[in-house]
Amino acid sequence: MIAIYPGSFDPITFGHLDIITRGSQLYETVVVVVSTNPNKQPLFDAEVRIQQIRESVAHLSNVEVDSFTGLTVTYARMRKAKVLLRGLRVLSDFEKELQMAHTNKTLAEDIETVFLATSTEYGFLSSSLVKEIAKFGGAIDHLVPQHVARDICQCYAKT
Repeated sequence: MIAIYPGSFDPITFGHLDIITRGSQLYETVVVVVSTNPNKQPLFDAEVRIQQIRESVAHLSNVEVDSFTGLTVTYARMRKAKVLLRGLRVLSDFEKELQMAHTNKTLAEDIETVFLATSTEYGFLSSSLVKEIAKFGGAIDHLVPQHVARDICQCYAKT
């Protein structure tokens, strides 16, 4: 069975990787889909994020990385996926994710949303938090893979 794990992944964090790794143990194939969120201004363009993710998941043989603009359920149908994988950190995530799951169900009754609770050590972690810490010169090596930390630091060194 194919599971789709959509998100902006700007940048990918150890929390995302926790969900991807655990999802890869549950599903035949996990496709990490870099999606465009018109409400966000990304630090990295989609191609850079795809490369960052590919390098981060290279050790997981059943994980693919792709990008898509449009409805996630449209992409899931195109890939013949039956599951949308979503990570939950805190209660506010649940409210937003449940609303999205219900909406997706109205668009595609045959596709299920499966929630995985993020491991405890990553419950506080978000891409926005990583960018904020890096912007002010804080250490982020414990929050993102080393190659991603390097890319982020290079971005903020330019500004």
